[in-house]
This record gives sequence, structure tokens and C-alpha cells, in this order.
Amino acid sequence: MSENNFSSFTSIPKSWPFEEAVKLVDRIKNKKDKSDKPALLETGYGPSGLPHIGTFGEVARTSWVRQAYQALTVQPVHILAFSDDMDGLRKVPDNVPNKDMLAQHLNKQLSRIPDPFGTHDSFGAHNNAQLCSFLDRFGFEYEFASATNYYNSGRFDAALKRVLEVHDEIVAVVGKTLREERRATYSPVLPIHPETGIVMQVPMEKIDPVAGTVAWRDENGKFFETLVTGGHAKLQWKADWAMRWYALGVDYEMSGKDLIDSVKLSSKICKILGGEPPINLTYELFLDDQGQKISKSKGNGLSIEEWLQYAPEESLALYMYNAPKRAKRLFFDVIPKATDEYLKHVSDWAELEKNKDNLEAAEKEKIFNNPAWFIHQGKVPEKVGSPISFAMLLNLASVANAERAEILWGFLKRYDESVSPESHPMLSQLVEYALAYYADFIRPHKVYRAPEVKEKQALTALADKLREVQGQSINADEFQNMVFAVGKEFEFEPLRAWFGCLYEVLLGQKEGPRFGMFIALYGVSETIELIETALTRE
Repeated sequence: MSENNFSSFTSIPKSWPFEEAVKLVDRIKNKKDKSDKPALLETGYGPSGLPHIGTFGEVARTSWVRQAYQALTVQPVHILAFSDDMDGLRKVPDNVPNKDMLAQHLNKQLSRIPDPFGTHDSFGAHNNAQLCSFLDRFGFEYEFASATNYYNSGRFDAALKRVLEVHDEIVAVVGKTLREERRATYSPVLPIHPETGIVMQVPMEKIDPVAGTVAWRDENGKFFETLVTGGHAKLQWKADWAMRWYALGVDYEMSGKDLIDSVKLSSKICKILGGEPPINLTYELFLDDQGQKISKSKGNGLSIEEWLQYAPEESLALYMYNAPKRAKRLFFDVIPKATDEYLKHVSDWAELEKNKDNLEAAEKEKIFNNPAWFIHQGKVPEKVGSPISFAMLLNLASVANAERAEILWGFLKRYDESVSPESHPMLSQLVEYALAYYADFIRPHKVYRAPEVKEKQALTALADKLREVQGQSINADEFQNMVFAVGKEFEFEPLRAWFGCLYEVLLGQKEGPRFGMFIALYGVSETIELIETALTRE
């Protein structure tokens, strides 16, 4: 591995992928193996079910660490998306057809169970294909790896023989974490029953490191001696994880908070085998709207497919990027904020890139702290961003009860004749997303309240001021100053109570937009009419 190259940076960017990349740089620099083999980053996938939002988050975050590492070092780095498709099927998933058929194959390898969808050679192959399609959709660069292929091809043979050599040490370490009855029968080795194909979890009667075999009996007392190599056996998952790190030389792998103890145990096993555990980032888990951990089996929280009905994938990527070590609610109400944060980030980044040659070094490094640089893999997209925020589009849809895109485009074209779906493709997408979000989450919950006495007086004053400027060329900032002035004139304390009145009385919601921009978009006469309607509300 050649020397690390930080010459393009006056200082290391502070964003979390760069913090992780620096750790990876140090690891590669201090490795005993000084070959030019690329740094290896791994992500894991259990194909007993379909890919989900956590899968997206882990691969996306790992990709951003790779991007930062390459920016720092100009060195190659490799991502391996590893599928544990040799695992036994422990229960039938809820979201598949032909459940009765699957129930007949419990505890067999996922790669040797018929596909209930009837499209692939096995259930594991079907879910692996879904994973690859899923990752390709988002443009991730990775190499797919199948546990079945790695075991069967002999790729793990040397590591599996090493497991037998230190079998008792592994049992001693793992045994401390098990209940007494489980501890008495534990072995990291799971032989595949040669007659039934079941992944067996049974006590070992004999371990033979020289021959590379284990001896055991099935539930009927029948005796077997099985090679651990060539796909005739696999390992319990914590030992399997450790063996994989050891066999492949994995340098980096992140995992959820629920696997903290597993990481510690697998790290101990990896060291027993003679390897060095990878750098690990522990990310927090997602919570639903009630603050409960998201569960695939419960169906709480939000899926990728649901998110992408209401916002672009870049907004989801930003949500995954932000603060991975902090628990976050993953529910529909986070979508508008994430979308507008993305629009700001990509706009700021595009501006920096436009003036890149004239920036000071410290300013230039702001590029590498901008999430959009990661989301778009360092290349500013054409026709970037949107001149109108998603929140504002939602408010327009709400106040106009919009059901068709033409209604929103009518307001947008009146505000700025130059905007069109062709000139602003992201805005065009956002219009469609806003209509969908409004229909499902805003319209059913709109609750208007009647204004109080002082609020009526202030609203009347605002309507009068708007009448005075009808037909004049007034911009959003001037409207905003007008709204502020009315709030101060009527001594709203705090001033945000005045804006609360505007949102609750005029828009039927607790929060809302920058109101000057809303007037500029919605129109002066339309806003006056909105106020007059509210003043008559009992």
C-alpha cells in the first residue's frame, strides 16, 4: 500500500464519513499485511426476508465511508455485500406466497429451499436477486457474495479448519454468554444433515482438526462424521461473522446498536482465530412515531417504498446520512423536513462547486462536509435543486385543496414565468410528491380554529395592508416584513404566536411556511380572500 495522500486537504473534513475514513487509513497503515490489496468494507444481509430500509441505510453509509477514504488516500477500496444465504430458515415470513410449502422446509438452507415466488432456483436466490436489484437501483458500487458459494467453493476451508483447531477456546468464550443448558451442548459448528439437508444444531461428540471433521448424532441417534469443509457444515452466526472477518481480511463493518454484544463476542473469536477484527461503527436504530424500535415483523415505521411515494430518494439518503449514532424517528412526518434539508444542501454544494477555483482552501473543504457531495458521489447533478421548498408546495396544495399538478403549476408560473417541468425537473418531481403527501397526510388532518379578538384585529390589518399593495411588484421579503410589522403592531408576545395564528387560522395546521414567500406564491388577492374566510369562521 503506497503512502496515504492528504495533500489536497489543509485539514481533514469534520463530517462523520471522514472521521471513519481516518480510522480506516490508520488501520491500513498499521496492518501486518503490507500488500496492495484494497481495503475491504463489508455489509451483511440475512436473506430470510426481502431487503428493507435498514439494508439501504447500512450500504449507503458504508459507501460514504469508502468515498471519504478514497478522497483522502486516492487508494482503491472494495465493498462486499455478503448474503448469509446458507442459514437455516427458522420461521416462515409473513409477506411471501406459498407459506405451506415453505413450512415443509424449515431449518434447511435458504439456498436449498424452493422459491415460493417461483422465479428463482431457491428462496435464497430470489432474495439475493432482490437485494442486488435493490442496491443497483441506488447506484451503489459493490461486489455481491453468497455464503453458499463461499462455503461450497472451499473459499472458507482453511478458516474452518482453523476453527476446529481452536474449537475449545471458542466454546469457552461463547459459553460465558449462554444459559447453562445451552452451554453444555454448544459448538460453533453446524453440520448439514446429509439426508435431510437440515442445518443441525447438535452437540459434537468428536472434533478432529487434522481430518477436518466433526462427529455428531441426529435426533434419531444416528451417528455421522462430517467434513467441515466444502459446504458440508457452516458456523453459528457469531462464529461465522468472526470467521468471515478472519478469512477475508475485512477492515471495516458497521452494525446496529442491537448487535453491540455480538460485535464484542465475534471480535474475541476473530482474535482467537488469529485475525484482527474490523473497525466497527455502531449506528442507532430507527424508531416509529411512538418511539418504539422499528420491526419488520410488526410492520411499524416506514418502508423505502412508502418513503419514495412522497419524496425523492435523495431525501431518504440524507435522512440516512444525518447523525447515524443518534436514534431517529422514521415516520411519514419526517419526510418534508428531510426533503427541504436535501434541497438546501445540494444548492449550497452546487454554489461552492461553481466557484471552486476561487475558493480559499478552508472554503473548498466545506464541499467535503456537505452531505450532497456524498449523496451524489462527488458529481453535481444537472439542473440541480428547486427554487421552491417542499414545505411551501405542501402549503400551496393544502390551501388550494389541490388534486392536480396543473393547479400548483398555475401558482408557480404566476410567481416565476421561467419555471417549468423541463427547466426544473426536481421541482416537477416535488409537485407530484406534494400532491400525494397532501392527499394522504394533510387533508385528512386539517383543523382550522376561529381567531381570537386580537387575532381578528391583526388579520384585518394584514388584509388592509395587502389591499394597499395590490397590483404592485412586491417581493417575498417585503411581504415578510409587512407580516412582521403587523405582529409587532399588535404586540404578539412572543412574536411566533402571531405566526402560529396565521398557520392555525388560515392554513389549518400547527406549523407553516415563511409567510412572505407564501403570499408571493399564493397571490395577494387570494391571501386576502383566505383571511376574509377565516374572519367569518366561528
